[in-house]
Amino acid sequence: MIAGIDLGTTHSLAGVMESGFPVLVADPLGRRLTPSAVSFPESGPPVVGWPALEIKSTALGRVVTSVKRLIGRRAGEPVDLPHSDIVSPGPGGSLLVDSGHGHLKPEEVSALVLAKLKNDLEASCGCSVDRAVITVPAYFNDAQRAATKRAGELAGFTVERILSEPTAAALAYGLDRLGTRSKIAVYDLGGGTFDISVLELDNGVFEVMSTNGDTRLGGDDLDAALASAWNISTGDAATIKHLLTDASETERHGRTFTRADLETVCRPVIEKTRTHCLRSLADAGIAPADLDAVVLVGGATRMPLVRRFVADIFGREPDTSQHPDEAVALGATIQAGILSGAIGNITLLDVTPLSLGIETFGGLMNVLIPRNTTIPCKAGEMFTNALANQTGMRISILQGEREMARDNWKLGEMDVAFTPAPKGQARVGVQFELDADGILRVLARDTATGKDSVLEIKSAVEVADEAVEQMLGDSLDHAFEDMDERVFTEAKLKAEEMLPAVERALSQIGEGVDPATRDAVAALVDQIHTAIAAKATNDLKARLAELDHLTEPLAAALVESLMAS
Repeated sequence: MIAGIDLGTTHSLAGVMESGFPVLVADPLGRRLTPSAVSFPESGPPVVGWPALEIKSTALGRVVTSVKRLIGRRAGEPVDLPHSDIVSPGPGGSLLVDSGHGHLKPEEVSALVLAKLKNDLEASCGCSVDRAVITVPAYFNDAQRAATKRAGELAGFTVERILSEPTAAALAYGLDRLGTRSKIAVYDLGGGTFDISVLELDNGVFEVMSTNGDTRLGGDDLDAALASAWNISTGDAATIKHLLTDASETERHGRTFTRADLETVCRPVIEKTRTHCLRSLADAGIAPADLDAVVLVGGATRMPLVRRFVADIFGREPDTSQHPDEAVALGATIQAGILSGAIGNITLLDVTPLSLGIETFGGLMNVLIPRNTTIPCKAGEMFTNALANQTGMRISILQGEREMARDNWKLGEMDVAFTPAPKGQARVGVQFELDADGILRVLARDTATGKDSVLEIKSAVEVADEAVEQMLGDSLDHAFEDMDERVFTEAKLKAEEMLPAVERALSQIGEGVDPATRDAVAALVDQIHTAIAAKATNDLKARLAELDHLTEPLAAALVESLMAS
């Protein structure tokens, strides 16, 4: 038996397949939702779920909520509410949560929530449940996915799959539509994260066409905005938000709050999702009219404001057939059923949200796996030494969409040693393997010796989560200048290789070069240096082409002289 688990920012759920149907399990009081809250009393073990949430207002500093927004992040990143007073830096740049009795990693707090779900599962099923599929936001990076997997393992699970939340929601939506072909968008606005994915359903094959989102945008941000605007606690703000979902106005603590006021405050937060939606459509290569449905998932999509907003973006009324809180957990349970063999005739093809590659000579980003590539996947390329007599190569693994390595994020690096060789003679094969969980394994092989170096990327990206959005925005805003810099850099590298070769040829042929050709070459060399200094890309490429054409007879003469000798 494999469980399906939605490890949510606000609430978490778990389910299993029973008689061919996904069923979400309840706690002893019949509640399927478990608050993702952990309290640390002055004495005794931690308390998880509803009891922890109920004492949050009176046990300040001893109840941790929304820890999902911290998982896989590092101490140098900005911390958002409600965590600012309970986090601190740990060893190696890690992030720690103050429990009141010691410091825990965010995944250790999440593991307590998962352990509670495991107990509920086993009580409901009457047997041990040790395997699980756990969902994460589609835009979780490699470190966040790896930390979530560790949380599951700490809770006693073998984590069979890390599954993207909108993909899980699409599975739940599409289970009754296996014989049809359609394109859908899943708009998932939860407590702490936002995802938008476009998928194609084709006779039981679920293929993710594109994904986008923000791992630091959700209901928590709406509550914080309301609390700030109205000068109330975030707990009161959340309560009022929920009440105004169904009512046009409500009273609390002697004050009247209206839905119109709420929407004025919340609209700028919701507006942040627009760019992600448009970008996901563009990445999928489709227009809103090409979609057969826009499915809403996540508690915040109950808000009338959100539903109108989605209708405006996609030009159609959104599909609200899925339970906002339960769709992701049902999809995770369906995926668990697929893996266990309880469900057949379904194939799930997910994608990677950001490009992966390595830094090459000249500071360029060389992409091995482009963003929105279907996973699991492998990709490789052969690289060589840029300098003579190198004894090794440092491989920097990058994630991002920019042309220059410095503008992307470094996930890790590895050193590969090889026998010194002339320039361009050493050969190192680099292979990226991205598994179904979105976790990267890098293999580098010295082809001369067959020796392998392997690196599994588990270190956090040293960048705030909202920088994912910034990365994509910058890649569009700077597309032309980035490409120009890349083309210039490539031309400059060609010049740095070509000019010494021309100089050697002139020296070796000596008096065999007529003065007019020698003068013309010298003039072009000067112009090339001037173009490099001015960063004049087009001029540099033109002069290099002229020099290449002019020196073709020299190269032929040099080869003839070498053969004659």
